[in-house]
Amino acid sequence: MANHALNPVLTELRERIGQLEGGPQRARQVLPFGVADVDRALPGGGLAFGALHEVAGGGGGTVDGAAAALFVAGIAARSRGKVLWCMTRPDLFFPAVAQAGLHPDRVVFCESDREEEALSAMEEGLSFGGLAAVVGELVRLPMNASRRLQLAAEKTGAMGIVLRRWRRQNEASDYGQPTASTTRWRISTLPSERLPVAGLGRARWLAELMRVKAGECAEFEIGAPDAKGRICLLPTAIDRADQTARRRSLAG
Repeated sequence: MANHALNPVLTELRERIGQLEGGPQRARQVLPFGVADVDRALPGGGLAFGALHEVAGGGGGTVDGAAAALFVAGIAARSRGKVLWCMTRPDLFFPAVAQAGLHPDRVVFCESDREEEALSAMEEGLSFGGLAAVVGELVRLPMNASRRLQLAAEKTGAMGIVLRRWRRQNEASDYGQPTASTTRWRISTLPSERLPVAGLGRARWLAELMRVKAGECAEFEIGAPDAKGRICLLPTAIDRADQTARRRSLAG
């Protein structure tokens, strides 16, 4: 398989598609995950600044929702600068967020009673221009609202992340509706990493890249962010990929 990062034809095609989709003419900065397989799936080799991204848990339960929040925290932790976190429910367990690398001295919290107010706070934060990332916890994200957030992010170069949180199971179906976001992720918990001795290993998640502009969908088995917000491909996932590659080569 050709290396996407080194393919100039594919890079040029992605840039043209981005222009047709209404993206800015200047090259965007990106935030790499530092994992080659994940970064290859993203145009430019990482999550784009000046863009809107969506993340949700794989189910309606609190466990997958907490994993999605930590995934977002790891992304924000690797950005440089202050982070605005907008919420409507004061249930974010910040010691866990700090373990994912996002320390409280970098975060400005904005608590609202209604989602409309959280959306307005996100838009103002993205338009401000002095923040590295703006995170908003929302149940629904209408197309018009997502376009406003995307445009605000494009103007200042900040990264917008909408963390979709469901109050009821039936609300998760809204995640399939179209929005203006550049990427859409779904995070589901898996059995933790196996250790050679008795104990609890690193948390393991299934990260599904459900949508990416100028790119293809993909999925990865990853380890939860460490104290610097860095994820990894766990050995089990790497071994499985190697076995699949060997089977394909033998079949060919």
